[in-house]
This record gives sequence, C-alpha cells and structure tokens, in this order.
Amino acid sequence: MAAIGVHLGSTSACVAVYKDGRADVVANDAGDRVTPAVVAYSENEEVVGLAAKHSRIRNISNTVMKVKQILGRSSDDPQAQKYITESKCLVIEKNGKLRYKIDTGEDTKYINPEDVARLIFSKMKETAHSVLGSEANDVVITVPFDFGEKQKNALGEAARAAGFNVLRLIHEPSAALLAYGIGQDSPTGKSNILVFKLGGTSLSVSVMEVNSGIYRVISTNTDDNIGGTQFTETLAQHLASEFQRSFKHNIRGNARAMVKLMNSADIAKHSLSTLGSANCFLDSLYEGQDFDCNVSRARFELLCSPLFNKCIEAIRALLEQSGFTADDINKGVDESGANSFTVLFPSGTPLPARRQHTLQAPGSISSVCLELYESEGKSSAKEENKFAQVILQDLNKKENGLHDILAVLTMKRDGSLHVTCTDQETGKCEAITIEVAS
Repeated sequence: MAAIGVHLGSTSACVAVYKDGRADVVANDAGDRVTPAVVAYSENEEVVGLAAKHSRIRNISNTVMKVKQILGRSSDDPQAQKYITESKCLVIEKNGKLRYKIDTGEDTKYINPEDVARLIFSKMKETAHSVLGSEANDVVITVPFDFGEKQKNALGEAARAAGFNVLRLIHEPSAALLAYGIGQDSPTGKSNILVFKLGGTSLSVSVMEVNSGIYRVISTNTDDNIGGTQFTETLAQHLASEFQRSFKHNIRGNARAMVKLMNSADIAKHSLSTLGSANCFLDSLYEGQDFDCNVSRARFELLCSPLFNKCIEAIRALLEQSGFTADDINKGVDESGANSFTVLFPSGTPLPARRQHTLQAPGSISSVCLELYESEGKSSAKEENKFAQVILQDLNKKENGLHDILAVLTMKRDGSLHVTCTDQETGKCEAITIEVAS
C-alpha cells in the first residue's frame, strides 16, 4: 500500500505519494503540485485553493489565509496577536476560543481555525485519491520543529476530521531528508546535512546529523521576518513604482489594486524560477488603466538581493551557533582534486526545475571537469551512467585558495537540460544543452 504524506504550510499545501522507493508530489485538479492554503467563504459554498486565492480581490474579508499560524493558539499568544492584527478576515475570541467571523450578507458564521484546516486537508485527500483511489487514507503529516503539543494536536484533529488516518507527525527537516532519500542508502557512517527551507512566511535552517539512517537535529533556527511573501511584496512594490512612473498615480494606498499586483507578482515570481523574464499584465488595475510590465530575472534578483543576503546570513549564523563551518557540511572537491558527487535532481523532482551549485576546486589546477550522471540505483558514479560533461579550461592558477565554480542547471518539462559553469573570479563560462532523444 502506498503511503501518503501531507505538508500544510502557511501559504500552500501539497500531498506526496511514496511508492516503489520514491516520493512523488501529486498534481491537483488544476495541474499544479502546490495548492494555495486559502479558503474563501460565500453564502452557499466554501472554495479551497487557487480559486479562493484569486477571489480574495472581491471577497477579501471572507477569505482565510495562513491558518497554520493560528492553529492551536490562544488570544494571549504573541504570534496569534500578530496574526490577528494582520489578517484581512476578522478574528475574534468567542467562548474562550479564536474564531473567524464570516459575514456573507445573509448570515454571520464563526469558524474554527481547525475547520479551515480540515477543508485544506480534504482537498489534499481528494488530490491523493485521484491517483491512489478512495481506500488510501493513511497519512504522515509534516510539522515545524518548533510546533508545541497544542499546535500538533490541532493539526492532527483537522486531518482526522477530513477523513485521514494519521499515522505520525514528523518534523519538516526530517521529512525533507526522507523525501530525498538522504541517509537511507548508507547502512553505516555519519554525516552532517544542512536543511534550508524558505517557506511562504518564514525561513527555517537546520543542521541534521545522519548516522546509519537515524536523524538527529543538532541545531535549528526560524526567522519569521523573511519568507516567499516578502519576495512577492518586493516585486509588487517595484510594479507599483513602474505604474506610478508611467501613469503618475500612487496606488499603494488602494487595497484592491495592491492585491491585484500581489497576485501578478506571485505568478511572475514562480515563472522567473525557470525563465529569463516574465510579463505582468493587469486589466483595469486603477481607474480603468491597464498595466503591462516585463520583469527580467536579473532585475528580480537585484530587487531581492537584500532578502537573499538575509538568507545567507541565516545559514552563517546557524553554522556558527552549531560550531560548524561550511566544510563540515559539504567537502565538495578535496585538496587533492579527488572526485566528489552531488545529487542535484533527485528522482521525482517536479519539472521544470532549476538548481544552482557552487563547486570548489584546488587553486593549483588550471581546468575543472563537471561530469553529469543519471542513475536509479545507489551507485550513480559508474562510467556507463555518465551522459555529459562540461570542462572549464585555462583557469588562473593560485598558490593559495580555491577556484569557485558556479554551476547552474535548468531542466525543462520535456527533460532537456541546460548547464552553465562559470568561474566566479574571471567570469569564464562554458555551457551545454542536452536535448531529449526523440
């Protein structure tokens, strides 16, 4: 029997099926592997997912978002207070518990956060059943490392109310390692793994020790001031500036226009993960004015560079807190120039996908070879599994130090792969494209 895994995040949710030694994220009825964790209420129905997210423009006061942040919390909890202040859907305390006040015009409802989460879990169950059938109800659910017992109980209660049989709650860093099969193939040996999770509303970084298939959290840290939403807001602010420059109107004080910009910025942000540019077109954004703007990936990265720097600093701070250096996490290529292998596209990776990896080579050598292997087995480094290579030549030799080589790999939906290797010091670059055989 296949196992189901569900992740309910603050801004989105997904369901994965573990079968035949691999974890596959299941696409929903819209063809997306990630479903917005949004529930919209109207007079006659409850809408979950992308449709609910899009309808918030005209129904924002009855649209619940980020319910995970309030699950299992009381009104005196600082995080709950912050959530209540920021929520566009009114949250009140009724009979000693927090409730959403839903006013559809005809009737006023008071909804438990657990009931909102139940609807999202029901959507995830429906998605899983689309590939497994209606008998598959056993589930493992991920939870943040800092979730208390009340939050865990509320999450489990919501899942059970949706018809799931909850087998276990598992911490998100451990779930990530299991999903990618890290540490499961080695019967012996110990290694340190860094798990980086940039969610919708927070950044979590953890250092894990993997020893003979057993996971242990050495250190973890969560920053609630940075997440995917901040990247979207940064792009939305840029679009607002572009609109003001073109039409001489400042729309930042117009809530409806800014929600439209946030929706467009969110779509563009995801497109820029795999494309060099994205177009943002909004019909009648403000006072009947249409807005059309093209954003390049380079512009987006420049706008968000302060946020990227915060992410890097979070990693550095955690390593220092753990008493580790980067070398304790990854050896890359050692000083002798010996071969080192890194998995960049694990089996089951959703496509399209883009990976970025920095290789370090001894400064005493003048050329570096990046070899690409493909294998379903444990021994991926066999010569017969190699399908391509990129060679950087004529590098400047160094008496001390290392060559930093940035490798960027982009795999399209059809399986074709584009690889670029760049020497960070000189900018020297080599690129190849591997097309899928027809």
